[in-house]
Amino acid sequence: MTHHTVEGSGDPVVLLHGGMSDSTAWGLQVPALAEKYRTYTFDRRGHGQTPDTDAPFHYDDMADETVRFLEEVVGGPAHLVGWSDGGIVSLLTSIKRPDLVRRQVLMGANFHYEGLLPEFDTGDDPDAEHLVMIKTLYEGAALDPSYWPVFYAKSLAMWRAEPAIPIEVVRSVGAPTLVLVGDDDCIHHEHTVALFEALPDGQLAVVPGTSHALNIEKPALVNQLIVDFLSETEPPQTFLPLRRSQAD
Repeated sequence: MTHHTVEGSGDPVVLLHGGMSDSTAWGLQVPALAEKYRTYTFDRRGHGQTPDTDAPFHYDDMADETVRFLEEVVGGPAHLVGWSDGGIVSLLTSIKRPDLVRRQVLMGANFHYEGLLPEFDTGDDPDAEHLVMIKTLYEGAALDPSYWPVFYAKSLAMWRAEPAIPIEVVRSVGAPTLVLVGDDDCIHHEHTVALFEALPDGQLAVVPGTSHALNIEKPALVNQLIVDFLSETEPPQTFLPLRRSQAD
């Protein structure tokens, strides 16, 4: 059974949490979004309050899980807001089932594992000192806190080999997409720009003075950027269009 919450009313928005986290990571976003939208969060398999299986973690499976959630819980298409792993899941969902994605925000997301900075690899030891905070947060939210070593190993294996979405496939994404990233995020800036420029209907926002945890570090600004983007009903109209005029 997939653990989920829903708050607010209006058009549906589904928030997709990051890796080694759970839906409570959206605590600073849900109140702002629920003022205008019917806001859903859910814990993916093996995260938070949703049980795991013996299967490895794969982004494709997570996208399929999201499709099921949209069909069975939301009941149709929605806006997606994905952070980190959740952004990758959103991107894959928009590729697999474009009919279910209205608009999407990809926050701190990469389309290929080589886009991550090498410093982001946290090492093989699940009890390493630099992982204490992440481990503590996991243990406070997990169904079985002692499952941490297995959960950590499965997450790490996925990050080191996935995603590997061809740039040509990214170019096929039809949903209007906001690429949102911290200026000190864990992704090469060139990779983020490549993602933005490949999207036929993309926008880019770099939040100054933030890291991969930009939604926690500057929640008011991040929330405003998300709400403004989701509220758009027409393509941006600018005084000096260059990339967009060429795309048209």
